[in-house]
Amino acid sequence: MGHWQSLPTRSGPLQAWRETPPDTPRGAVVVVQEIFGVTDHIRAVCAQLAAAGFVALAPAFFDRLAPGTVLPYDAPGTAQGRDLVARLGLEEAVAITAAAADSLRTEGLAVGVVGFCWGGTVAFLAATRLGLPAVSYYGARNVQYLDEPARAPLMFHFGALDAHIPPEAIEAHRRKQPQAQVFVYPEADHAFNRAPDPPYQPEAAALAWRRTLAFFTEHLR
Repeated sequence: MGHWQSLPTRSGPLQAWRETPPDTPRGAVVVVQEIFGVTDHIRAVCAQLAAAGFVALAPAFFDRLAPGTVLPYDAPGTAQGRDLVARLGLEEAVAITAAAADSLRTEGLAVGVVGFCWGGTVAFLAATRLGLPAVSYYGARNVQYLDEPARAPLMFHFGALDAHIPPEAIEAHRRKQPQAQVFVYPEADHAFNRAPDPPYQPEAAALAWRRTLAFFTEHLR
């Protein structure tokens, strides 16, 4: 069963949702939210990681600006979420991710990062700026940072139907991060991993998740 814990950061404490496996952990993963906060979906990802043997920690990034904010998946929620992540900034988001990783390292755990949408770009930057193995799901903001050299292994997941990330953007990932694993799912749109409502695509989500767990199993030994 997951629970909230306090996470110290350079700008003060915030809350983070934690799931812990029942047996000795295989490693730990920082889970970076979409623009909607630590939603049921993000907590479900944490539970899935714990079931696979990893400690999962999902910082509530919006606590820096509006504590406890969780937004609906609708137009007003999207607008508010975009405003919040713009005000927070990616530099602060990476700093919060670093604080979460440092907290987990104190437990003697190897740490990786997985992120979704906006969080997918934070995860990518965790690999380039923090040296953490990272899996980025449909990070639409990645392209402007692709010239940053990776300091850790990387995996990218994209939906072929995602209008936010056209084919030329995906090709740029392959060209500029040739060492990374890049997967495209033909029947999937943006947010294809977000169960249970559309645009959730269960086959793509299941395959991407198997690949994600294999990645962390390899790189968090």
